[in-house]
Amino acid sequence: MGQLSYILKRILQIIPVLIVVTILIFFMIRLIPGDPATVILGDKATPDLIVEINKRLGLDKPLYVQYFLFLKALVRLDLGNSILYVVPVSQLLGKRMVVTLSLTLLSALFAVIVSFPLGYIAGFHKDKLPDQIIRTGSLVALSMPAFWVGMLLLLGFGLKLHWFPVGGWGETWPEHLRSLVLPAITQSLLTAALLVKNLRNNVVDVMRMDYVDFARSKGLSERTVISRHVIRNALISTVTLLAMQMAYMLGGSVIIETVFALPGVGSLMVQAIFSRDYAVVQAVVFLFAALVLLINLLTDVSYSFLDPRVKLE
Repeated sequence: MGQLSYILKRILQIIPVLIVVTILIFFMIRLIPGDPATVILGDKATPDLIVEINKRLGLDKPLYVQYFLFLKALVRLDLGNSILYVVPVSQLLGKRMVVTLSLTLLSALFAVIVSFPLGYIAGFHKDKLPDQIIRTGSLVALSMPAFWVGMLLLLGFGLKLHWFPVGGWGETWPEHLRSLVLPAITQSLLTAALLVKNLRNNVVDVMRMDYVDFARSKGLSERTVISRHVIRNALISTVTLLAMQMAYMLGGSVIIETVFALPGVGSLMVQAIFSRDYAVVQAVVFLFAALVLLINLLTDVSYSFLDPRVKLE
């Protein structure tokens, strides 16, 4: 019951944050020079046609009226229509959001699979050869730009070995997964390196704690001590870092999607900004903000499962 009340309280706290987000994205996109009518008409733009297009799109109304109309539609879960693609934004985001979310989740999975064992090994063997090798590898991974790593993977595993496609999304789910492997590895590299460093330091700190020595003195096996007292306590701040990196991967997906020609939300966002497609930009930023807040909520709730001493209040 305590967790349920905490979750409800946090959801209520999210609402004013999302309202502030709507205000920021609504007015900031309109600070960019240019307007949708000029982009739509191109060389054919004349003052009369621009006025007519703005009237048709509802852009002739005062900004505060436009904002309240946008907010009213948002409450009804109506994201509006794309000016560039002339389709409902919800329909436009449907397939593209699947691509971006799949890429983010697979990247996070790769990062966890790589970083958790390596972080624990490095922390358990502090200052020994395994620790030095893992720390050096993490430093190298941190120093490599994502787009450069992506190009190397494309050249090696795409063009040379033909193990994975060099771009696109495919038609079936097996093809989707194959097309996501290289982008996910590229995007997970930085996150894995950060998680290794964080988990390694946490393991080193936890191993020094009195309750770990006390658990060993009670005759508990080393496996029990590690699983119950070392790993669970070391994971708390690592889970927070993972959540932050997942939010970063959502927002930074545009680079990976551009390199690997993935039809995700990141590439759509760039096109929408250049085209002054207000409805698409507003919807994408609002959706990303809602997902980041949801990730933070799930992270806070997970603390109580990792450490029973943490109370959700």
